[in-house]
Amino acid sequence: MIVSVKKSTPKGTIPAPASKSYTHRAVFIASLGKKEVELSHPLLSADTKSTMEACRLFGANVEERTDSTNETKIIIRGFDGKPKTPEKPIDVGNSGTTLRLMTALAGVADGSVTLTGDESIQKRPNTPLLKTLNEMGAEAYSENNNDCAPLIVRGKIKQGNFSIDGGMSSQFISALLLSCPLLGGDSIISIDGDLKSKPYVDITLEVAEKAGIEIKEHFKWKMTEKDGTKSEVLVYSIPGKQTYDLGNYIIPGDFSSASYLLTAGALIPGAEVEMSGLFPSAQGDSAIVEILEKAGADISWDKENGIIRVSNKNSKRLKGIVWDAGETPDLVPTLSVLGAFSDGETRITNAEHVRFKETDRLKAMATELTKLGAVIEETADGLIISGEKSKNEMKGTAVHGWNDHRIVMSLFIAGMMIGDVTIDTAESVKISYPDFFEEMKKIGAIFEKC
Repeated sequence: MIVSVKKSTPKGTIPAPASKSYTHRAVFIASLGKKEVELSHPLLSADTKSTMEACRLFGANVEERTDSTNETKIIIRGFDGKPKTPEKPIDVGNSGTTLRLMTALAGVADGSVTLTGDESIQKRPNTPLLKTLNEMGAEAYSENNNDCAPLIVRGKIKQGNFSIDGGMSSQFISALLLSCPLLGGDSIISIDGDLKSKPYVDITLEVAEKAGIEIKEHFKWKMTEKDGTKSEVLVYSIPGKQTYDLGNYIIPGDFSSASYLLTAGALIPGAEVEMSGLFPSAQGDSAIVEILEKAGADISWDKENGIIRVSNKNSKRLKGIVWDAGETPDLVPTLSVLGAFSDGETRITNAEHVRFKETDRLKAMATELTKLGAVIEETADGLIISGEKSKNEMKGTAVHGWNDHRIVMSLFIAGMMIGDVTIDTAESVKISYPDFFEEMKKIGAIFEKC
């Protein structure tokens, strides 16, 4: 699908969509338990439906029900920590989170489990997770010998003391943290190097704790062999033989998806946007509020009532900032657009892991914003954007959405700023924000679907 976006000014109030990250974890954790669980305000997107279907294949009863108020809820009765071996391959679609969670869980099941996904998933490496699962006693490998899906896992993994590289994706760590409590004894997972996107692990720990799971996070000193210096290592201690009991759970609003609308409200002259359902949580992407504040936006957050208001009634240009994206990789496309339309220079750093998402998002944003007239430099781990040099060069044209929901939604905001921007592969928004176009129309976005 192609979307043609005209210059438009957003005004109005929109409820934040439910968090994709929390929905993934809540569905998975509820499936690991035994009692019936009701998940309220879930995100029903292509990615979360992949997790729901995968949990069904492992033996959970997962249903969608609509209540008397027309709200859809997910009702889950889990497999009590004893996943069965799926009778067919698990197809995760485009969902990296689903792939990683289910790959670790496959190590708990008996028999052989095959996991695959779409073309994008089959290009995303899983090297650290496969390596650690093999060390834990499973036979885990890539069918094409490239550490990408299709993956084969033959259990069973056993408890012990293991380490994993934390620099590529936090999803690998979350997957192990949620499967290790089901093992017969205690486990220790040490993180090699810096843990990127740690807030996503914090979300995992938050939901696991609500399910009664004990996981201790601490640090230990490690001696470097070469020069004898010491460094701190992040460690997770996980008792075995635990039982999951999540209970009924309300999914929080999603800051990653909200970032597009909030950025539109901050950038576009005359805009006034209010979003509800955004309460403080472990989501790293709540940093969008801090980012917009640093850029000079008129923004306020009523944390008690979960309401964020942002406007640009004075039609002012924001200013460029420097942002370390180590913990906020999903904000990089949004930040790229923010930088292209702000004065001065914007630097996005520590974002090399963003290259291993649905697509190489650093390359994608540099390529597409350049088509729109932005002066942008792609570095090994980030982007340097000269909003000052781009100011009089930005104009509408056809851009490629890279079949990536976050690329499409970010470029849509650019289209609202300058007009006459057409974006292909726009159907990919269903991955995380199925109602994106409908919600944008409600607040005044002018566009056509082709």
